[in-house]
Amino acid sequence: MKLHNLKPAAGSTHKEKRLGRGEASGKGGTSTQGNKGGQSRAGYQRKNAFEGGQMPLQRRVPKRGFKNINRIEYVVFNLGQIDKLQEKYSFPEFSLENLYINGLIAQNDRVKILATGEITSVLNFKVNAISEKAKAAIEASGGKVEIVK
Repeated sequence: MKLHNLKPAAGSTHKEKRLGRGEASGKGGTSTQGNKGGQSRAGYQRKNAFEGGQMPLQRRVPKRGFKNINRIEYVVFNLGQIDKLQEKYSFPEFSLENLYINGLIAQNDRVKILATGEITSVLNFKVNAISEKAKAAIEASGGKVEIVK
């Protein structure tokens, strides 16, 4: 094998299409761009949702609702889940730090306790929000609740 014998594999290279090089080339004149209009001009860029003059989808479909920018998202735990989590992870207290260390929440998540189910273990809670019924149930079982901002 010598350097002057080397060639690319069959079918791996193609001849470049030479546009605008005279009528005899077959691709002269308008250079395969058609006649006149934006698409034949240099630098043409189709608008994102343009549908050829048809009413675009985002204008055909009606608007519904809104997104409240002041909404506060919480990771919710019910009282029924807390006993199971206590058995599995044996928390000294139910706090944001303990939940984060055990991979139950992300670092910036906010936690809310709701009253679905029952709690039997005595635990202290340090959470961002809690429902009135859940707070009453926790205090009835001997636990304490601290709201953390």
